[in-house]
Amino acid sequence: MLLEYAAIAAFILVTALVGFIAIGLGMLFGPKRPTDKKAMPYESGMNPIGPGTRRLPVRFYLIAVLFILFDIEVVFLLPYAIVFRQLGLFGLIEMLIFIVILLVGYFYAWKKGALEWE
Repeated sequence: MLLEYAAIAAFILVTALVGFIAIGLGMLFGPKRPTDKKAMPYESGMNPIGPGTRRLPVRFYLIAVLFILFDIEVVFLLPYAIVFRQLGLFGLIEMLIFIVILLVGYFYAWKKGALEWE
């Protein structure tokens, strides 16, 4: 029974090995003597003005999370579309309920102003 999982274990082992090799090569051949000049951000040959990092508004993260949420939920429509004829009326009603729940969430986010970009 465990033999069925051998391919997954081999895949995980190979990916971990590739990751360790990439990190090891970076440490082996990477820069050894960092200086302030090397650590400066490159800005088209000009000295940077202001801090290298700045705070982004929370609204950016909210829109990003909403995009991921609705994008993942749309992925659930593909298996339904494949077996649409086999599910019949029951499948149609279930998918309509799913889409109504999505639309309620979308309109809620819209009404709260989560999709507005200032």
